[in-house]
Amino acid sequence: MDFRRELGQQLRVDSIRSSDAAGSGHPTSSMSAADLLAVLIDGHLKLDFGEPTDPRNDHLIFSKGHASPLYYSMLKAVGAIEDDELLTFRKLGSRLEGHPTPVLPWVDVATGSLGQGLPIGVGVATAARMERMPSRVWILCGDSEMAEGSIWEAVEHAGKQSLANLTALIDVNRLGQTGETMHGWDLASYAGRAEAAGWNTLEIDGHDVQEIEDAYVNAEASDRPTMIVARTKKGKGAKEVEDLPGKHGKPLSDPATAIEELGGERDIQVAVTKPEGDATIHRFETPGGEMPTWEKGEEVATRKAYGEALAALGARRDDIVALDGEVGNSTHSEDFKNAFPDRFIEVYIAEQQMIASAVGFQVRRHWTPFASTFAAFLSRAYDFVRMAAISRADIRLCGSHAGVSIGEDGPSQMALEDLASLRAVHGSTVLYPSDATSTAALVEIMADTAGISYMRTTRGATPVLYDAGEAFGVGGSKVLRAADGDQVTLIKDLTVKGASQTLKRGTLIKSIRLTGDPQEIDCRYEGIKGLVLRAEFVRKR
Repeated sequence: MDFRRELGQQLRVDSIRSSDAAGSGHPTSSMSAADLLAVLIDGHLKLDFGEPTDPRNDHLIFSKGHASPLYYSMLKAVGAIEDDELLTFRKLGSRLEGHPTPVLPWVDVATGSLGQGLPIGVGVATAARMERMPSRVWILCGDSEMAEGSIWEAVEHAGKQSLANLTALIDVNRLGQTGETMHGWDLASYAGRAEAAGWNTLEIDGHDVQEIEDAYVNAEASDRPTMIVARTKKGKGAKEVEDLPGKHGKPLSDPATAIEELGGERDIQVAVTKPEGDATIHRFETPGGEMPTWEKGEEVATRKAYGEALAALGARRDDIVALDGEVGNSTHSEDFKNAFPDRFIEVYIAEQQMIASAVGFQVRRHWTPFASTFAAFLSRAYDFVRMAAISRADIRLCGSHAGVSIGEDGPSQMALEDLASLRAVHGSTVLYPSDATSTAALVEIMADTAGISYMRTTRGATPVLYDAGEAFGVGGSKVLRAADGDQVTLIKDLTVKGASQTLKRGTLIKSIRLTGDPQEIDCRYEGIKGLVLRAEFVRKR
């Protein structure tokens, strides 16, 4: 126990040192959780830092990403980084960014937008269980972020799924950025809600290493997810900052005195336990088959084509997993659910959790997640999509019932801003197929497209425009009909590379508005990089 206490002090000292070297950071938020981390890495975390892709590894996610000085100090203690690199914290070109990102091979996802680590952890834990791997997912949460609704979406889902391989450590240090948190040190306010959702809950002193040890042993033996609610003190061990307001997000003014109070610098090394057992993940049977096809002129809704194509793809690839926000009979992800119920995740009306789970699945590397709901409702989870891009995540999204064509359902159901908002996400690919044939082709392409890809589908049935053998790709355009006497260019399939583009037959397009028979207009927007406003096209008589 003395070793763990000393290790906790080292983590505090190094959090102070790294933040002082940077001239910024969150040392006090790191110091409160140091003992929780010390006990975790000394005997409970099973992670081969030399083989970060080992599927048997545990996962450690800092949902309170601002406590990055603690995370990086932990990496030094386990020998993953050297002290010289620790002191590059927050410097230009350093791997040790202000909030952790996967530029470090041991970081699964970027955090820092609070309330996301636990929801993503639910996805990671679900995926690991489906793989039948021994991996445990440890999430460090701050008490301030427990006010986020996304945290409680995650709590509900983990409880319903009985994710026994998930442990949430709640660092209740009482103080947020501007003052006391909503519940202060009322540990029961957190534990009670989690227990009601089916969690195993434990309330402990977060600076008593024996209580922490006993709690971890309890969690590892539980058949339910465990929430360990730990009472801690912000800035623990340094008189200048301990349990004092106004000390958030800044280095200590007198780090030398604080380090002396903590017993000085140390160089303790911890040999973290490596995982054992078979590293072969469970694989699902795939019956095989062909992608769906339709006759030219047949009327098929692109949302229906999405569901059929996804199910067909799932029959050929066991890495495909589908998630839906309880609208599967509208998005037609139910076609996949009916065919492969063991690879379908019902997330209910919790769009933030849906995106988080998709991100969590791809963390495990085997999986190719497709998440679907009404396009309008994806806006609720936009920050999760934004952070997924920072995490360098590969996820596929499908938003159905897009645009004004759903009519009588009213404007609350009409996604109008989705093309712009999702295209603004770094590295995204936005697809709007015009018919069933292009939808099926693009679903297959999405599966192997890196980054955030988004498909927009519509509610109503529209004619199939292309033959089954038509080739499609991301970007580009198609000329469906042309003749020497043409006087008008009707845009049916266009990629805009900039503010304007010269098309065949000399038509200069600065903006686009499509008029005429809507059944003849292909509204696929792929790779739009410029602003599309308006242009008039008059039908030739």
